[in-house]
Amino acid sequence: MPVNDLAAPSIDIPASADSLVSRIPGVIFQFYRSHSGHMNFPYLEGGGMALAYVDKQQLAEDASLLLEQLTGHDHPKVMSAIERSARWMLPLNTRFRLPFPEEKPHWIAVSANPEPIASGVRWNGLMMDITDQVVEEQRLRKLCDTDPLTNLPNRRKLMGQLTHLASMSARHGTPLSIMMIDIDHFKQLNDRWGHLQGDNVLKQLAMMAQSLLRCEDMLARLGGEEFMVVLPLTSLQQCHKLADRLRQTIADHDFGIGQGSVTLSIGVAEYHCGEPLVTLIDRADRALYSAKEVGRDCVCLLP
Repeated sequence: MPVNDLAAPSIDIPASADSLVSRIPGVIFQFYRSHSGHMNFPYLEGGGMALAYVDKQQLAEDASLLLEQLTGHDHPKVMSAIERSARWMLPLNTRFRLPFPEEKPHWIAVSANPEPIASGVRWNGLMMDITDQVVEEQRLRKLCDTDPLTNLPNRRKLMGQLTHLASMSARHGTPLSIMMIDIDHFKQLNDRWGHLQGDNVLKQLAMMAQSLLRCEDMLARLGGEEFMVVLPLTSLQQCHKLADRLRQTIADHDFGIGQGSVTLSIGVAEYHCGEPLVTLIDRADRALYSAKEVGRDCVCLLP
């Protein structure tokens, strides 16, 4: 084979560094903060959509207006990251949502190294649009934390929330209660009406229960016909009252198999400051079994 046939194809080499920078899928930047707190971008170049919606000339003079437009809690988070990096000369690594006109905000990741200068701190770094990556992370997280049938949080998600709320309850001395819920004779329901109808009951029950709860409450499916509700800032008596309302609502509803065919047994318990969560859950479980023993379709509590 002729040697020329093995030659590498010609490559279109950019004429300058600026030409190369404009082709990368990100933004190269230099960010400056003075000792008095003034911030600006002396250099900001790159590819992607982000630069199409910002005024580079304005940012070269003052970056505060852009930072103040960040979505939700991103502004204090980014400012805290900048302060930490400047104080300890640590790499600046954070992410934030950048508002886009007529579009959902895009997620932007920042990675930069600080260097002290006489008048303040200067960072040299890179910004990348990671929106697709964040969307995939959220999808995978939802798969890990969500019951696929009812779309409720699963046991894993619930235990994380319960652990957090128990810590807050112990710290601030506020009440926290839980409900343990079980559908009465659910196996018989499946045997008589079929598993598709059983699945429909579970999905309807989940929607109805959520409609009775506050946005801060968490209803989760533990598995099978068992559910749990975590109710922050709720005493045992308040939890008992809400549980009985839920029980009555379900008993009065026609799930397509006749009114009164689906009933609930519910056990409720209130968190005791400092107790292990297994103890709290065990008390709710024992209250649930008490509800079963006294005839089902009722609510029992254990103080």
